[in-house]
Amino acid sequence: MIRRIFLTTCLAGLAACSLETSADVVTETASAPHIVAANQVEAGRYLVELGGCQDCHTAGWPESGGQIAADDQLLGVPVGFKGPWGVSYANNLRLVAAAYTPEEWVEMMHTRQGLPPMPWTTVNRMSDSDLLAVHAYLVSLGEKGEAMPGTVPPGVEPATPYIYFMPVGPDVQTG
Repeated sequence: MIRRIFLTTCLAGLAACSLETSADVVTETASAPHIVAANQVEAGRYLVELGGCQDCHTAGWPESGGQIAADDQLLGVPVGFKGPWGVSYANNLRLVAAAYTPEEWVEMMHTRQGLPPMPWTTVNRMSDSDLLAVHAYLVSLGEKGEAMPGTVPPGVEPATPYIYFMPVGPDVQTG
């Protein structure tokens, strides 16, 4: 969890950086921070990697040290995150991106108020250019896999494995 928080923080900070300019990248005004790379797909790949998206959206990513073939990345994971919100799942981002035009993707990513542990407040603040780059990267991977389970409401036991995503207080020693 600490790694995820760190990576999410890094993503927000990196949105304020740029590498080198290229005519192939959609850019906003100079006042809108964004990543610049050789092309949109490479900028999107960089943002997805640095943002830690793979940690939840690619099965086996953390355990393998990121050694998952590109063809098997970002397909979602059918292990839920259970908390007071119910149970949420890391979607198959390749299918989700394919369902949206670039403009629809940007609008959805700026306005969506989803469930934990997805860092929606951070994603909502990404620049249009960065969101377009992430979309371009996801679409470049091609549609593959299946949709992940839908959200399970609070109080209902899911049919899949899940991670109990609740803080637990320290044991109190009485003497």
